[in-house]
Amino acid sequence: MKQASATRRRLTLGLLASGLVGCGFRLRGARPLPFATLHVAGPVRTELLREIRRRVEASGDTRVVGQRSEAEATLEVVSAGREKNIIGLSGSGKVREYEFRQGLRFRLMGRDGSELIPETALATTREATWDDSAILAKEQEEALLFTDMEQELVRQMMRRLEAATPGA
Repeated sequence: MKQASATRRRLTLGLLASGLVGCGFRLRGARPLPFATLHVAGPVRTELLREIRRRVEASGDTRVVGQRSEAEATLEVVSAGREKNIIGLSGSGKVREYEFRQGLRFRLMGRDGSELIPETALATTREATWDDSAILAKEQEEALLFTDMEQELVRQMMRRLEAATPGA
């Protein structure tokens, strides 16, 4: 009886495993960009441009080039900005809550000057409570929030770049 039960269990596990393999399931990795070379340009903070270049290089076979003339497409980061707004005060007039906003505007141009992605604005917001007694910790939390929002915006932009159609 024990041997039949063990055999049945192995057979069931084998069928399940072959079912997963046969259905084509696989983890979604980075989708390659639809162009071989990309120039990244913009008048914004160098950390943001560095993160964009890193993500492009990690996305597959696309290579970031230094000159517009060498690139199949040019990603122009038009602007990027951060805001910190007060959204809540205590009864004594002290800040209790902030809203952090980060925006990114970009467009993708083809080698011939055609607009592959028109100027697009992306934005994200976060809210956080504030405590004056923990000012150092709150400043570090603010920096982490802005870093997280910046990475989210770059991910959103990369999804749009992946869907771009060169020459369309």
